[in-house]
Amino acid sequence: MKQQLDKQESEFLNKTIAQWEKDGLLDAPGAEKLRESIEVKGFDWMRLAKYSFWVALFCGVVAFGSLLIDTRVILWIKSLYYTPNVVIAVGSGIIAALLFYYGRRRGKKNPEKIFSNEAFIFTGILFTACSIAYFGKTFDDGSHHFSILFLISVFVYGFLAWRFNSRLIWLFALISLGSWFGTETGYQTHWTNYFLGMNYPLRFVGFGLVLLVACYILKNRKWMQYFWELTYVVGLLYFFLALWMLTIFGNYGDLGLWWQVKQISLFYWGIISAVVAAGFMLFGLKTNDVVAREFGITFLIIFLYTKYFEYFWNETNMAVFFSILAASFWLIGRKAEKIWNLKK
Repeated sequence: MKQQLDKQESEFLNKTIAQWEKDGLLDAPGAEKLRESIEVKGFDWMRLAKYSFWVALFCGVVAFGSLLIDTRVILWIKSLYYTPNVVIAVGSGIIAALLFYYGRRRGKKNPEKIFSNEAFIFTGILFTACSIAYFGKTFDDGSHHFSILFLISVFVYGFLAWRFNSRLIWLFALISLGSWFGTETGYQTHWTNYFLGMNYPLRFVGFGLVLLVACYILKNRKWMQYFWELTYVVGLLYFFLALWMLTIFGNYGDLGLWWQVKQISLFYWGIISAVVAAGFMLFGLKTNDVVAREFGITFLIIFLYTKYFEYFWNETNMAVFFSILAASFWLIGRKAEKIWNLKK
């Protein structure tokens, strides 16, 4: 079977084979055999299919939104106002079940149609969320403890992800888990600014760490192996995004109080975040953990530039600022090029 490569990769390999042949590392038959094993890919239809389905879903949402502002549709929706919540919940649940069933059946029958199959699953996820929300409205006792709905979503999506072996559904389970944590801590404090002395960014730093620890504890579990990398990435996203917010807002839960303090007084959060990011980068380099390494490098740069914007944006001439920006990225690119050449 021939190796499918794009044009640049094919040219690079052909040059490499020619150099090896010239240096005597390969004989002529061996070099020709290697050349015959390479085939240049045509147009990347898979990528086009992927983006087309995402655009189609986006356009569908826009079309639905456009319908909602149509006068006749608004009148029709008003006529449905008194439809019992349980009817909407059951109806949405049935539609979701049908979409999951059809998407699963279609996936078995046409496994090569990855993105169109995922589109049916994604639509089923939306109807599942609608069903859970309306069941919540049906049984609401006036406490407005809607974080329970997110917790139910975690178990529903988790089961569906396991049943259909779908990373997309598992992603929504992880999003629901984060939503439950945020709303539950808010509910427990009657929506005040702090939970155990922590504002929302600081809470989610802890949440991200707990998710990462759980991820490593469950790493060798058979059922987790298919979802492990996605869980790891989402845990790092929760952790680093919350850490980034912490460098901006500190542990202030009230925006009014935050506006009154000078940003320089929060410098220690920037130092802590930079040290953590550098730690992840070094850990990734040492253990060959590509995900940890890339997150560490990316967020270290984000933290540094965030602090630069905060402290020097108003005091620095725009031309000077963008010159510094251009020079720094040129240096980063030069260093990356050296590393790439060494590996090559």
